Amino acid sequence: MQVTIALLLTILAGLATGVGSVMALFAKRSSTKFLAASLGFSAGVMLYVSMVEIFQKAKNYLAVGAGEKLGCTIAAAAFFAGILFIGLIDYLVPSAEGDIGNLGEHDKNKNTLERMGILTALAIGIHNFPEGLATFTSALKEPHLGIAIATAIAIHNIPEGIATSIPIYYSTGSRKKSFLVSFFSGITEPLGAVIGYLILRPFFNDTVFGILFGFIAGIMVFISIEELLPMAREYEKSRVTIIGCVSGMAVMAVSLLLFM
Repeated sequence: MQVTIALLLTILAGLATGVGSVMALFAKRSSTKFLAASLGFSAGVMLYVSMVEIFQKAKNYLAVGAGEKLGCTIAAAAFFAGILFIGLIDYLVPSAEGDIGNLGEHDKNKNTLERMGILTALAIGIHNFPEGLATFTSALKEPHLGIAIATAIAIHNIPEGIATSIPIYYSTGSRKKSFLVSFFSGITEPLGAVIGYLILRPFFNDTVFGILFGFIAGIMVFISIEELLPMAREYEKSRVTIIGCVSGMAVMAVSLLLFM
């Protein structure tokens, strides 16, 4: 029974990504200000969560087994490894501009947006995998703690759904495609829980968990700086991007404070 409750909490937290996707799809495609603000908001969420929460978790977990100084060193190495990993993926994904040289600038932006949405979905999917395991194991040990963690993660996942669905929706015009990509990036949360429970649990320890969190923080920072913010500025030169970014940080700050 306790396993069922833990899995249900993890599924609900993961599906919050789809909630964010649905919210984003109510906007008109012609609103470049909404696009820029949403991308800025999502970048703010990812930057704040990565540096304030996820990277700190990495250092804390690693310090348990390796000591504070070595733990911080390993966390930093994992952080930059995450940046190199997603940077390599970004390099290996065929360049939109290289494949559509004869198309207009608007079409180039569309292809770049779709590529960015897929990269964001990949980063969020990897991010959700260990989060699902964390939610599940916490709920198994202490159900009340599991509920608090699942709620906090669900709040985080709503703007992550926006980050995934908005670029794909604006590039393809397909609500179905943007929702499905966002949905599948969120479903990795319960997938992480199941795999962790059935396979990884005997080998999982604080050191591995800390390395994963450092790695994930690097991935999310890269996506924010390399993809989300530049594209937001390209579509709207006004201050809506920075306003959206700071607003995203503020929302995450409040959610973290509520569930401390």
